[in-house]
Amino acid sequence: MEKKLEIYPGTKALIFDLDGTLADNMPIHFLAFRNVLKEYKVDLKPELFMSLAGVPAVETIAHYNEIFGVQMDPEKVGHQKEAEYEKIMHKMKPVEPVVALLKKYHGKLPMAVGTGGYRRLAERTMQIIGIDQYVDILVSADDVQHPKPHPETFLKCAEKMGVAPEFCQVFEDGEPGMQAARTAGMMVTSVNDFYEMDFSLV
Repeated sequence: MEKKLEIYPGTKALIFDLDGTLADNMPIHFLAFRNVLKEYKVDLKPELFMSLAGVPAVETIAHYNEIFGVQMDPEKVGHQKEAEYEKIMHKMKPVEPVVALLKKYHGKLPMAVGTGGYRRLAERTMQIIGIDQYVDILVSADDVQHPKPHPETFLKCAEKMGVAPEFCQVFEDGEPGMQAARTAGMMVTSVNDFYEMDFSLV
């Protein structure tokens, strides 16, 4: 039986997270982090990595410092991780059911992408998975003061679309992002049941 993503009654606009929601690239982000953190004698496991899904790299590294009792420079290591990710990001694939929904409602409902990633990498990601021509509004880590789980990313998406938050449906894979959507007063759909994340590749 194939599961289907549904639009809730009353939805007037759609907001999509990018990494792990439209793009099946979380294992690639994990691999980039793991490769860089090896230098700092940190052995990163997928479970811990996924618990911070949607949180920008700099904040994630600050969390790792606390958890592992290390003192990595979040800015420096964040940029190392992004550079490593760029080398291998071509391996990502689209999350087909979510991308199909985005294409189905393109031109019918206002849509935006709200990501914890940097704009440059988010734009490249959308090109790789073939959705850049479907997305007019992108709110990235470069556009907000407070990343997820703070609701600013999604509230900015709603503002740019001209739709009140309560009429926006958010598609997310990470708990911080789902929390951000709930705090913003939006409807939330987890996409985690619609594909299997394969960490065996890394």
